[in-house]
Amino acid sequence: MKKPWMISRRTLLRGAGAAIGLPVLEAMLPSTARAQAAMSPKRLLFYYVPCGIHMPAWTPDREGADYDLKAILSPLETLKDDVLVLTGLENRSARPDGPGDHASGTGAFLTCAHPFKTAGANIRNGISVDQVAANAIGSETLYASLQLGSDGGGGTGDCDSGYSCAYARNISWASETQPLPKETNPRAVFDRLFGGADPLATLEQQQRRRLYRRSIIDFVKQDAATLKTKLGTTDRRKMDEYLTSIREIELRIEMEGNEPVCAAERPESGGDISQRVRNLTDMMVLALQCDSTRIISFMLGNAGHNRSFSFIGVPEQHHDLSHHQQDTEKFAKLTTIGTWEVQQFAMLLAKMKDIQEPDGTLLDNSLVFFSSEISDGNRHNHDDLPVLLAGRGGGAVTSGRHIRYNRAPIANLFLSMLRSVGVQDASFGADSTGTLEGLS
Repeated sequence: MKKPWMISRRTLLRGAGAAIGLPVLEAMLPSTARAQAAMSPKRLLFYYVPCGIHMPAWTPDREGADYDLKAILSPLETLKDDVLVLTGLENRSARPDGPGDHASGTGAFLTCAHPFKTAGANIRNGISVDQVAANAIGSETLYASLQLGSDGGGGTGDCDSGYSCAYARNISWASETQPLPKETNPRAVFDRLFGGADPLATLEQQQRRRLYRRSIIDFVKQDAATLKTKLGTTDRRKMDEYLTSIREIELRIEMEGNEPVCAAERPESGGDISQRVRNLTDMMVLALQCDSTRIISFMLGNAGHNRSFSFIGVPEQHHDLSHHQQDTEKFAKLTTIGTWEVQQFAMLLAKMKDIQEPDGTLLDNSLVFFSSEISDGNRHNHDDLPVLLAGRGGGAVTSGRHIRYNRAPIANLFLSMLRSVGVQDASFGADSTGTLEGLS
């Protein structure tokens, strides 16, 4: 049985060539939704950080629900019950042929395939887990998947000891020969999600909105007001919060660019890395909230990057520091960098947790994977990787624990994550042996 009045999850607010997708509202669900399990869409998000982690400041001493948070994981204090810390996982396929651990590890990060060592056009890898999911459920959303990142760069040339830049700068692969480049400009992501979402929009309408720099919200106000008269109190509040968040992000992106009022072309985003990551984080959350996509990959830097972190008191370059040679001063600086990276991840999780859906939160209905291409930056090892799994996948995972494994393939974790979105493949990558035990 259905409610007397329902709206489709595909409903868009439209006006003058603009279109905005809606979050999951109670009016979109059957009347029995509250008594049914897992009604909201299930999402997967994959989060990459480069150059490994200082593991002694990461790995909890205690297992189970009473696990302790070391310094790097301390930003997760208020999210501890929403996170699994998984130690002892390895990605055997990431091991390079000779030197090149960063590029090989990043190429294999989501494929669990062995990247073919070449700096030429004859790249060969494997399909990534996010694209396996996108092939299965991507037709249900406007975008099958999104690939985002903080740093750009082309995919040609030698980026690491004979390994192509295609491996070092991409974690999503549509096939063994097709890496999917990431978008790094928050403004471009916003325009993609909202500014050009209406297939009925004319070029004149799009140009007029950009010319006068009016908010996307201005163009859909009438449609939104009409819809709100048909919604219940909870749905009206949820829609108001959603539209407000879109406008706040839109204003912040416009201020970040410092663009002239009558510019015909939108310039690249400016601002420091923290601001860019914050804006991209907001874009990811909005994309999942309005069901524009259910699959996202994000790179917080490219493989082996050499960013300076002067803004947090570490002027040295990250990759150079990661070759620490047991220097305790470098350990402290790597801990500072790792803590900042986890702070960015925690910001994403907190925003997802704040979004209520009819059967939990956005985070409850997602699985969010966090890791790096290597474990220790000095050893360049691909075992005992730093792995977090946040969210509950709509009940597929029991979070809030630290679980130790004995050299289990990370491909098994990806197979379990695929199960949460309904993909029943029997194997993934080169070395999966089944789903990962102990997650539920």
